[in-house]
Amino acid sequence: MSDLLVSPACLEFLLFDWLRIDGKSGFDRETAGAILDMSSRLASGSFLSCYKRADVQEPYLDDSGTHILPEIAEALSQFRELGLFGASFPEELGGMGLPQSLSLAIYGLFASANISAAAYAMLTAGNARLISAFGTPAQIDMFARPEIEGRWFGTMCLSEAQAGSSLGDLRTRAVREGKDDLGERYRLTGNKMWISGADHDASENIIHLVLAKVANGDGSLPEGTQGISLFIVPKKLPDGTDNDVRVAGLNHKMGNRGTTNCLFNLGEEDGAIGWLVGAPGQGLPQMFQMMNEARISVGMGGAALACRGYRHAVRYARERTQGRPAGQRGGEPVPIIAHPDVRRMLLQQKAYAEAALALCLYCADLVDDGSEEAEELLALLTPVAKSWPSEFGLVANDLAIQVHGGYGYTRDFDVEQIWRDNRLNPIHEGTAGIQAIDLLGRKILRSDGQAMALLRRRIAATAEAARASAHWPVQAGVLDAYWDRVEAVVAGLRTCDSAEALDDATMFLRAFGHGIAAWLWLDMALTADAGGTGFAVGFASACRYFFEAELPQAHAWLAVVDGHGRSVRTCPDEAFI
Repeated sequence: MSDLLVSPACLEFLLFDWLRIDGKSGFDRETAGAILDMSSRLASGSFLSCYKRADVQEPYLDDSGTHILPEIAEALSQFRELGLFGASFPEELGGMGLPQSLSLAIYGLFASANISAAAYAMLTAGNARLISAFGTPAQIDMFARPEIEGRWFGTMCLSEAQAGSSLGDLRTRAVREGKDDLGERYRLTGNKMWISGADHDASENIIHLVLAKVANGDGSLPEGTQGISLFIVPKKLPDGTDNDVRVAGLNHKMGNRGTTNCLFNLGEEDGAIGWLVGAPGQGLPQMFQMMNEARISVGMGGAALACRGYRHAVRYARERTQGRPAGQRGGEPVPIIAHPDVRRMLLQQKAYAEAALALCLYCADLVDDGSEEAEELLALLTPVAKSWPSEFGLVANDLAIQVHGGYGYTRDFDVEQIWRDNRLNPIHEGTAGIQAIDLLGRKILRSDGQAMALLRRRIAATAEAARASAHWPVQAGVLDAYWDRVEAVVAGLRTCDSAEALDDATMFLRAFGHGIAAWLWLDMALTADAGGTGFAVGFASACRYFFEAELPQAHAWLAVVDGHGRSVRTCPDEAFI
């Protein structure tokens, strides 16, 4: 079964041949390979074995609390025993000290096996990292260390039913109560919605990171986002008693069903006790650290599921016999992989899935770099890393169903569930539309242009190497020309009304992501050629396909963006009938 997850061999190639993390992190290939092998065995065993059951036996709520599939709890217990909750944390905090790139690759294995089970670990790591970055030493010891050990789990609590992604409209209220050994203590009242992992029976405690507004002296709440602060609100208090946090209901989802998703109330009685993280009013900047980490993980989830669906489709296409080659009469039916349309669908899946995988690992490598240049480039690429793998990973999963034909539409094959599980990724942690506005508005049009200049220098370096190669000079010219076009479109948008410039931001994000994918495919193909590895033929085929079939579509999207969304802006309300 392990061969149907993200390929560990592909991950090793990307990490060591392409990104060369051994020269940066101190982790040699043999050690990392052993960790990936250990993770692959656990993922293909305990996580994959309950993948289908978790889809059927959803979490449920009764008088004793929220209950998840026992096999998921057991899988997470084994994950904890291997120390994987703390994989990316420094040893002084009880972690394994792995680079973020290797840790994300490990997450990809588990996400491809059972993304709803892996989500608990992903959220917990992000929660602990935020507390470790902004909390007091006492808060780190009390709350982060048990999460790094995997004894306690964590969540992020932003959304509310009436606010959704509009965080300035939050109504959860925090009133200062005093100070103790853990810092400034508050009482919180309010409601939170769409909170993944907010309640379950798989850990000793659950640490909620809650965004709330500190009440003004007259009891009113500040307007907008400026008054939002961040609070640590545990399910169980340090003395072992229950905090005033109650689950009001579970959301029943199309996919990703093994992860609980809750509506919960803070302060049904005296108010939930929470401790302020950092200074008042700094909640959003602090939470964005966890959100940005989660966004790259969401992208990796989309990439991992695309890879798994692709591998299912390849296996099915090799085994399923049907029809004969065009022009041939008689003879035995051939495997459907012999038919050109099926080969096109497989190649398209590969082009999306493995570029998405590379993009997420590239961003994790920028985190490991930590330099000012890397941080600037990471900020530019984060909305792309979240959205492009989510959108085109889902397209890849759709194609995997198509390759399976009618069988793909049944529950007998995994590809229909993989599609349903992946459908969440373009939505949560900021929809594609929100990421698009972030990319085009904040990161490009309202920036000083330094991040784009950094990106263009790296793309130019790949193009220069490709021009000097035996196989890729044509693609080098195409890549340079495409990015010249992107910059010309951006220059035109800078002359527009600021609102009008963002009308087609989502289409710009899609085109931008395709340009990034083309760059990464060319860079990976050059690496595969130089190394003489078994990936050279596959990477070369996917690279050529992407430049021939995908990048021309992206030019068409840029043309729409260049037209400034006239059809959308001029469309009257009465058109929507």
